[in-house]
Amino acid sequence: MNIGTIPVGGGAPLVLFAGPCVVESRDMVLRTAEAIRATAERHRIPVVFKSSYKKANRTSAASFAGIGTEEALAILAEVRGGLGVPVITDVHTEGEVAAAAAVADVLQIPAFLCRQTELLQAAGRTGRAVNIKKGQFLAPGDMAHAAAKVAETGNTRILLTERGTTFGYHNLVVDMRALPIMRATGYPVVLDATHSVQLPGGDTAGARSGGQPEYIFPIARAGVAAGCDGLFVEVHPDPPRALSDASTQLALDRLDELLRQVVAIDAVVRGWR
Repeated sequence: MNIGTIPVGGGAPLVLFAGPCVVESRDMVLRTAEAIRATAERHRIPVVFKSSYKKANRTSAASFAGIGTEEALAILAEVRGGLGVPVITDVHTEGEVAAAAAVADVLQIPAFLCRQTELLQAAGRTGRAVNIKKGQFLAPGDMAHAAAKVAETGNTRILLTERGTTFGYHNLVVDMRALPIMRATGYPVVLDATHSVQLPGGDTAGARSGGQPEYIFPIARAGVAAGCDGLFVEVHPDPPRALSDASTQLALDRLDELLRQVVAIDAVVRGWR
């Protein structure tokens, strides 16, 4: 499948999906998007810019949810039009799909919503590519049913993303077998290296998700070695000050080194396919 002019899967080079967790401000998003694009260009890796126009799933109702849907979508449209970078963003309800599809090249179904039939169908009917994140509670083979709900609309531009599986309380693990299992559906697979290091609801106060960002690099390397078609990384210029997922986003100044490593691994792995 293609996202704009970017081929994904089928032996094509690794694709990067990267950006801050949520749109915090126009200035931050545009500066971060430009820096990500420049870094990706140095490593000759195609990039799709990621950011959520709002965060509907938060541990606490007091957590930051966004600057407003209309304003945030306008900023994402500016990234797409001004920088010439495709955009991926989350949708949470059927009512949001049309507005998001007017801006985004890829509509993303959050992990907790991956079984929501009407949401999947609404996303599929837009004709946009649809990235379905595997629920933390779901076996990888079961993602075939989620993909089928989109495909039944006539849209087979589908990606499946691994982002960790619940392992007891406040912990996730990544089973790398999930990547070839999900690829057996016939759709490209993506490894989310930053949400995979979450400790859901696991900070000291229990009011937000914790994280172990020191494992972003090894999980990313392992996913690319296992043959993922895309790598998903939330990137922020100053993660400790991020308004969402502060414990799991990769610092922008570390993206260059991460790409150096995973591009080298991808070149080797593609030679084996």
